[in-house]
Amino acid sequence: MNLSWLEDFLALAASGNFSRAAQERHMTQPAFSRRIRALEEWLGVALFDRSTHPVSLTETGDWFRTTAQEILGRVARVPDEARAVAAAGSATLRFAATHALSLTFLPQWLRGLESRTTIGPIQLVSDMLQQCEAWMQQGRVQFLLCHTHAQAPGRLDAPAYRSLKIGTDTLVPVCAPDRAGRPRQALSANARKAVPMLAYSAESGLGRLVRALLGPALQQARVEPVFTAHLAAVLKSMALDGRGVAWLPLSMVETELHQKRLVQAGDASWRLAADIRLFRPDAALAPAAEAFWRAVLAAHEQ
Repeated sequence: MNLSWLEDFLALAASGNFSRAAQERHMTQPAFSRRIRALEEWLGVALFDRSTHPVSLTETGDWFRTTAQEILGRVARVPDEARAVAAAGSATLRFAATHALSLTFLPQWLRGLESRTTIGPIQLVSDMLQQCEAWMQQGRVQFLLCHTHAQAPGRLDAPAYRSLKIGTDTLVPVCAPDRAGRPRQALSANARKAVPMLAYSAESGLGRLVRALLGPALQQARVEPVFTAHLAAVLKSMALDGRGVAWLPLSMVETELHQKRLVQAGDASWRLAADIRLFRPDAALAPAAEAFWRAVLAAHEQ
């Protein structure tokens, strides 16, 4: 049986017309008819009722349409599954990390692990949290590093995934200082005028935390978005330029706060504590990835 016969069969089942189906399959009608007949002979059943116009599927043909679609779909998935099997045996660790953590936390964290255990090659992809979660769900990465909070659940907070808290961070509202060193845009519970906010996009994990934990307070304080971006690094640049208040990881702005290039725009009630967690599938990973996970567990249990 030739797999292309299945595609011929589905083309005829869709159109009910031998001439049109043959044209779609880029062949003459006699050649197309011979291939349909060869498929029927191989199966030992009639798939089409040729006494009707357009031709219609027999009861067996109707059943076989679903089977043909399943077979072709399975064949189409074989290359991806083969690559997945090959990747499973690879020593390369496949990581996804949000932009903010890939720039600051990840390098230092890996350096600390390397002092305890040998880590093989790492393939890192960095993007917004929503995309990183999608890569994990699609099986394209083995580990995901991101900020989390119990009040802002993500797509991986499910039995199919495991996670480990490997650090903490704080989102701090910052803005540029005025000439006296005070916040150029100050936060207040009962602000008299609107406070410009440099906001994260809906796909951002940090934006998810800010919206979940500060939503009502932001409205009361008359905080209004004037600029929206995916990346914390972009919001940091805009804050340095005096464009508004941005909630940024303390790990990203410690230097600027020390140099007084940025100042905190509000008191401690506006700060958000966040966990840094490493996610993985609950299913078994490749030996190298499982060895890495055990090393992480050992390092953070001490």
